[in-house]
Amino acid sequence: MSKPTDLVQGTLDLLILKTLALEPMHGWGIAQRIRQMSKDVLQVNQGALYPALHRLEQNGWIRAKWGESDNNRRAKYYSLTPAGRKYLEREHANWERLSAAIGMVLETS
Repeated sequence: MSKPTDLVQGTLDLLILKTLALEPMHGWGIAQRIRQMSKDVLQVNQGALYPALHRLEQNGWIRAKWGESDNNRRAKYYSLTPAGRKYLEREHANWERLSAAIGMVLETS
């Protein structure tokens, strides 16, 4: 099996927003969900995750509140805002268009 792939910053934002569209969760949970959904291909390191969460919160796309984790520890839980949902929809459409275009170039012989 190949090693996990690091993520580009803009892609990480999109994946975080998509993950939070499913349900609110804390940072470690977000990283684990992305890893699980990608079948261990994508791995989000803490050094990239928390700055991205802070940036998304600053932009008004997510909100955070303190809560208690499954192991009874205090944790910050993040959820998608209505503005974040709109941004996610727009960026998802852009991603589909971009990835289709890249696919066309790569398939050209």
